[in-house]
Amino acid sequence: MTAAKEANLPTTPSQEDRLQAVVDALQEKKALDIVSLDLRQLTDTTDHFVLCSATTGQHVRSLADEVTERLRNIGDRPWHVEGYEARRWVLVDCVDIVIHILQQDARQFYALERLWGDAPKTTYVTSWDAPLAGPEAVGEPSVFARS
Repeated sequence: MTAAKEANLPTTPSQEDRLQAVVDALQEKKALDIVSLDLRQLTDTTDHFVLCSATTGQHVRSLADEVTERLRNIGDRPWHVEGYEARRWVLVDCVDIVIHILQQDARQFYALERLWGDAPKTTYVTSWDAPLAGPEAVGEPSVFARS
């Protein structure tokens, strides 16, 4: 047992746990095109960027709210949140992990993935990316009926 557990002190979540909490929050709120960039070998400013797209300003806000709430629940308060009022690009800075939540057109315009193109990239599957499972998957028309 660690000294922190013996003393009943809160433990700090690992970077991997925090990264997973961020991705889980984004997936649950239907973020699009979630990726993480491992910047540890490229810069000293941060270890990871997490990027995702949102469909509207309200979607940006709900994603930012969910990420910050999820981080607080595991004992990690974001150091700084920027762009929350404009809702076009919200940056949640956790020092070693920086989350970028952008509306789709802003993400294309700023092209952070191209800027950091030499960083190892992890792409996360979202429910929107999953293949269709019903008749639509094989090209059959959907049938609607009233009961």
